[in-house]
Amino acid sequence: MRPFDLAREHGISTQAVRNYERDGCIPVAERTASGYRTYTEVHAAALRAYLALIPAHGYALSGQIMGALNAGELDAALTAVDRGHAQLLRDRVTLDAVGQAVEHLTTGADTAAHAPAGTETLSIGELARRLGVTAATLRNWEETGILAPAREPVTGHRMYGANDIRDAELAHLLRRGGYSLEHISTVVQQLRTAGGTEALSAALDDWRRRLTTRGVSMLDAAVRLGQYVALLGIAPPLPRPDQRFETSQHG
Repeated sequence: MRPFDLAREHGISTQAVRNYERDGCIPVAERTASGYRTYTEVHAAALRAYLALIPAHGYALSGQIMGALNAGELDAALTAVDRGHAQLLRDRVTLDAVGQAVEHLTTGADTAAHAPAGTETLSIGELARRLGVTAATLRNWEETGILAPAREPVTGHRMYGANDIRDAELAHLLRRGGYSLEHISTVVQQLRTAGGTEALSAALDDWRRRLTTRGVSMLDAAVRLGQYVALLGIAPPLPRPDQRFETSQHG
């Protein structure tokens, strides 16, 4: 196959195909004597897998997955896939927690009723590691009114309690959804008060739809990825269906 053949299937340019090869998202093509690239069904399957991965896991993680597979590192690729699924689950848990808080607000419950349970307190470094962001990011969120941590009386160090952790999780969630810091500040402020939760509810509904779309995209990506792995022949043999059943029964 020529670059044009791969490009035509997906409605992309031949330059895009060459770029994906350059970036390691599809295997390096062989060349004819005159220097023209030639692709095989393996390359076609790689491109299908990569393009299916993007809406499911994003460009960066998708590139890591394909790069690992093309280097023969199946476990590294699967670990990257696991990170994508773990992030989706984390987002769903955050949505549910914030949704419960919004429900308390809209039903008129008092402030104490929708405060997060638990007495966990984190330092700025601990919260940054928990979210996978930098301490500078948390200080920036504080400057824009998203976070308002208490200060340790003696040292002056920031102390993030349950409400602060909830607000930080929400900010991280909405930031990945493309919302501006100003918008995030507005919805977090609404969460702290007993009224005006319309913008927050709308943002959460929108992000829940995005998570559903991403989850469905992950299903499609898994199929494409499995087909590519099968063509590469790097996966261990799977147990027969009857063996899987026996394992589940006795496992």
